[in-house]
Amino acid sequence: MRIMGLDYGSKTVGVAISDELLLTAQGKEIVRRKEENKLRKTLARIEELIGEYGVTKIVLGLPLNMDQTPSERSQLCLEFKDKIERRTGIPVIMWDERLTTVEADEIMDEAGIRGRDRKEYVDMIAAQIILQDYLDNSKDKAE
Repeated sequence: MRIMGLDYGSKTVGVAISDELLLTAQGKEIVRRKEENKLRKTLARIEELIGEYGVTKIVLGLPLNMDQTPSERSQLCLEFKDKIERRTGIPVIMWDERLTTVEADEIMDEAGIRGRDRKEYVDMIAAQIILQDYLDNSKDKAE
């Protein structure tokens, strides 16, 4: 059993996958698209990764405001959740993603990743942070 973490953005989806013991999250890739509402290929790639890694649950970052109210992107994330569940039949858990981009930037600073290269990694690292936070704070255990 593995869990997938997703960071849904306007033109990208960062993807992370847990290990089989549900202890650690590893960033896997960033799925890119040309337009925000063109999701067919994005959903197909997510479905491929689900099959490749044996994913049984998905954790999707929910962008909330600092006061825990829904942000402008929250509704889009909830719609994306519905599309994933309908297409794959796998449950999607929404997880607070506040400050994950800030944390991802700090990680890239520490790793010495600069300039343009940051865009290549930020969404994948954010997905990894979302999933690791879920793994650290959920009651899921390897069977």
